[in-house]
Amino acid sequence: MSKNLIPTINISSLLKSNFNSLSAKNTIKKIEKACIDVGFFQIVEHGIDIKEINNICKIGNKFFNSSEKNKNKLAPKKWNKKNKNKYRGYFPNTVNGKEGLDLGDLQIKPNNIKKYKSFYIEYLDLTKSISVSSIKNLSNYFDNIYALSEILFKGIIKLYKKDIKISNQAFSRLKTLSTLRFNYYPNQTKPVEISKQDGVALGCETHVDSGVFTVLYQNKKGGLQVQNRNNKKWYDVPFNKKALVVNTGRALEFLSDGKFKATNHRVLWNKSERLSIPFFFEPSHDFKMNKNFLNSKRYSNKGMIYENFLNQSLRKFIEYQR
Repeated sequence: MSKNLIPTINISSLLKSNFNSLSAKNTIKKIEKACIDVGFFQIVEHGIDIKEINNICKIGNKFFNSSEKNKNKLAPKKWNKKNKNKYRGYFPNTVNGKEGLDLGDLQIKPNNIKKYKSFYIEYLDLTKSISVSSIKNLSNYFDNIYALSEILFKGIIKLYKKDIKISNQAFSRLKTLSTLRFNYYPNQTKPVEISKQDGVALGCETHVDSGVFTVLYQNKKGGLQVQNRNNKKWYDVPFNKKALVVNTGRALEFLSDGKFKATNHRVLWNKSERLSIPFFFEPSHDFKMNKNFLNSKRYSNKGMIYENFLNQSLRKFIEYQR
């Protein structure tokens, strides 16, 4: 195993300024280099309290350690015929070796769901399985991690010397397909996959993510690895309790016309249980994906809508074959 290659970046300057201070510009250049060289980096001083993150972990663990009956109350129609949801909710470990809970924007309510014409935007009644106080904490975390992801994306926009307000063209809150996911790896009896490259046993298959950024809190047990694009070797992403792990996805690769490539990553087979909490920062369902979005002086509102882009990307994941 190769030594760590994942840079750690203090992004406090991005939270304190409008991206125009010297320290903010230096931070953005570090992010640019990390995105180009590795596609992965860790961020510290990101503004989300570790106590809040630990509390979110407790909520996730409590849910996954509850009864099958309780968890299945949130399962999509494929696994619970009584439910209408197809995309959001709980999926069992019989699917691909791990359990998951996919949450869309928690501001989506029964009274506003009809406004959003996307089959990926669903109202999920979490009160069936999760306490009201925990739901409030989940909603607050979604707000905070969404805002943080938007700051990172605006930093990318500044690299192109464009107005950061164009972020609003790609991301309109409640219309985005952003997902807060809980991945729970149980005591797996066998690997999900054996790497064809190096024969390593895996708990999660080698893949790239679909969105602009993934912002992840990694369990202290670790296991996440990233592939170096140049030498094809795999590197551990070290656990840092104060850090969030960020990686680039297919949408950012597309919008940057290949400058910021999506990066292969995987999770090692770990015989003890672990939890990870990725946030997939995804554009609005009707946003027109155009390779000139960041490059050209005038954005052309043409291209495949993001919903269809995401649908094509998710086909390779067994848990989304619904």
